[in-house]
Amino acid sequence: METIVWIVHVVAAMSVIGLVLIQHGKGADMGAAFGSGASGSLFGVSGSANLLSRATAVAVTVFFITSMSLAYLASHGTKHGSVIKATQTSQQAPVANKTTDAPKPVDSSKAKDVPQ
Repeated sequence: METIVWIVHVVAAMSVIGLVLIQHGKGADMGAAFGSGASGSLFGVSGSANLLSRATAVAVTVFFITSMSLAYLASHGTKHGSVIKATQTSQQAPVANKTTDAPKPVDSSKAKDVPQ
C-alpha cells in the first residue's frame, strides 16, 4: 500500500512540475501591456481555465492527497518514522545477568559504632 502511494506521489510531483513549466505565464505579456495597447488587465486576460490549468489542478490535488496519506502512514505505521529510532532499537544488545565483583553494601543498622 505504501509503495503504491509513493509511486503515485512521485508521478504527481513530476506531472505538476512538467505542467507548470509548459504553461504560458500570466506575466509573460506584461511588457506588451505597457505601450503596445494590449487588451485586458496588466497581467493578461483572465479567461476560463484551459486544459493545462485544469490538469495542473488535478495533479496538485493528487499530490496534496498523497502527501497527507504518506504523513499519516509514517506516523501510524508499524515501521519506525525515524532512522535514529530504527537503528537504536535494532542495535540494542540483550543485557545478560552478569554478577559483578563489587563489594556488597554494608547495612548501616548492623554496623558497630566506630570511633572517629
